[in-house]
Amino acid sequence: MMNFNLSEKEARQFSPLTMAFLGDCVYELMVRSAIVEAGSTPVGNLHSAKIKLVCAGFQARAAERLLELFTEEEQSVFRRGKNATGNTVPHNASPADYRKATGLEAVFGYLQLSGNTQRLEALFSVIWDMREELLLQGKQ
Repeated sequence: MMNFNLSEKEARQFSPLTMAFLGDCVYELMVRSAIVEAGSTPVGNLHSAKIKLVCAGFQARAAERLLELFTEEEQSVFRRGKNATGNTVPHNASPADYRKATGLEAVFGYLQLSGNTQRLEALFSVIWDMREELLLQGKQ
């Protein structure tokens, strides 16, 4: 994956939706990599496993749990992403969940742009470790 290594100031100059655009890809790549690392799985199951963790509802629940772990700067990026306008909400997501998911993706994009891969991996690790709990929470 490309490392940008921009300063935090330079990374903040990107629009929140641009950060979310990049963060969506970064997050999905991390999910796919973690699923593959977890062990050999039939191809049909790989897509199903990914879809559960990449949807707006799951990402919104993850964002709610990560908020207290975000730095002040990450909280600011999250709010900017959450409050950004311009995207059409998909039919399978509530507007609130979609906005939170966009905020989370903006944080992932910001961290990628600023080259803070250790922090990116730490936040993803928290999501990965609580994925079963978040999936159960979504079924309630």
